[in-house]
Amino acid sequence: MHFTENKPIYLQITEYFYDQILTKKWVDGDNIPSVRKIAVLMEVNPNTALRAFHELENHGIVSSKRGIGYFITEDAYDIVLKIKKKEFFDSILPPLFKDMKLLNISFEELQALYHSEND
Repeated sequence: MHFTENKPIYLQITEYFYDQILTKKWVDGDNIPSVRKIAVLMEVNPNTALRAFHELENHGIVSSKRGIGYFITEDAYDIVLKIKKKEFFDSILPPLFKDMKLLNISFEELQALYHSEND
């Protein structure tokens, strides 16, 4: 996995989990790869992977069953959706709105582009 410098690696690993959940590659109750497997897959220190797992566990997205592994929780999709929407509204939209204003782009133009991309 390619990591950027603007965000801690463990949070970028959580983003990978979010993507797996939002695309429904991992669904409620799924047994997910172990900390070691994620560390190897992401080419990171196991402690970094473990920190990502703890972050996910603290948010109620994964749960561990001692001796068995980690599992996607029943509410994981809704939790991740809420987290990502908040991030979108707080981090993505404000600069977009600023640029729209500076470039004199109307919501109608944006809506037309949105529909042309999604039809």
